[in-house]
Amino acid sequence: MREAGLPDVAIRSFGESFAALVSGATGTLSQRELEPVADVPDAASFGDLRGAGAAALGRTVVIKLNGGLGTSMGMTRAKSLLPVKDGLSFLDVIARQIVRLRERHGVAVPLVLMDSFRTHADSLAVLARYGKLSGPLAPDFLQHKVPRIAADLTPVRWPQQPEHEWCPPGHGDIYAALLSSGELDAMLAAGYRTAFVSNSDNLGAVLDLGLLGWFVESRAPFAMEVKQRTHADRKGGHLARSREGRLTLREVAQCPKDELASFEDVSRWRFFNTNNLWVDLEALHEALAARDGVLPLPLIRNEKPVDPEDPTSPRVIQLETAMGAAVALFEGAAAVRVPDERFAPVKTTADLLRVRSDAYQRDAEERVVPTPGGLGGAIAIDLDAKHFRTVRELEQRTPHGPPSLVGCHRLVVRGDVRFGGGVVIEGDVTLEAPARGRLDVPDGARLRG
Repeated sequence: MREAGLPDVAIRSFGESFAALVSGATGTLSQRELEPVADVPDAASFGDLRGAGAAALGRTVVIKLNGGLGTSMGMTRAKSLLPVKDGLSFLDVIARQIVRLRERHGVAVPLVLMDSFRTHADSLAVLARYGKLSGPLAPDFLQHKVPRIAADLTPVRWPQQPEHEWCPPGHGDIYAALLSSGELDAMLAAGYRTAFVSNSDNLGAVLDLGLLGWFVESRAPFAMEVKQRTHADRKGGHLARSREGRLTLREVAQCPKDELASFEDVSRWRFFNTNNLWVDLEALHEALAARDGVLPLPLIRNEKPVDPEDPTSPRVIQLETAMGAAVALFEGAAAVRVPDERFAPVKTTADLLRVRSDAYQRDAEERVVPTPGGLGGAIAIDLDAKHFRTVRELEQRTPHGPPSLVGCHRLVVRGDVRFGGGVVIEGDVTLEAPARGRLDVPDGARLRG
């Protein structure tokens, strides 16, 4: 890491995680150490705090996590460059949201990206079309990278593709990266006190004045937006409470294998982490200063093939942390329940098909929200991974655009199915191609089930 020019804070952070791994830490968090959270405040019950939010806008910065490449969907460039709605990419939508917010309130709220070295140049080129959206701040800061680890606990060597010897240390790296880049100090020096942080692939994560007002008025140092957990969220990180009474986050990678059924019990673990976070920048600076720049976030031990495109390549260990886990580190940290529309991520081609379709629309604030009368994110879509895993495969099979899904409840596709133009899917529909052939859905077909 020193040879690669990584800062001391990144090396210290990795050193702590690696020492834990060597000592036998598994990164698991048993339900025996946790208690369910019975309820959290609902954003709908706050009353009108938009005025307080508007008053705090001039001291607020928006940070988007933008280091992902979308490799699970066959991408090799920044995932945020993927056209996602009406021909606009994630970054286009985010930039338009910021521009609209500035126009409506007359406040130049800055937008800052946490990029990786592979997303930095392309992403800034897109944002440049919209002017200097970062205001007095640098437009981005880079997340760190850490060595991937072989089974014998040595650094991985992969000479044919040396970039595979490294990995990002999870989005929990945001705190150390803000510090080592100087961006946190720059934000405080420019008078910013609150950061709204979210993933660039979550189209519903727009800065909300009511939530900003609540956070500022609450004087909480840190807050997590959660939503009611559903079957579709059963594998996502859930909110819990430690035996000491603090809120905490447990990811599926931290769940012991024999407790997976309990982890997926959405009636017991009721609240899902949207990864939309509110951070008091002064409180964060104090916490980092008190710990030599390294927040003690729980270790997440992930195993993956060294070559993500070759599942048969040797397995390696990635040491990661989750940024939402910081909820356990701040005295007085809070959680707030938000409507489903604030969580519209695109992780798979099924998600992409759903959001590209008429089941979603762009509103006046440039949010991408469920179309009235439809089910939005509750539409269950199951696409055959042999034919629809990558973006390229999806687009080959929907050359005229996605079918209409605003009236759809569930869509299951098996085999090589190709959609004509103007296809409408309503209700519960299953499409199955012949075993050795292709099913062509004709132009204008209306399928009901």
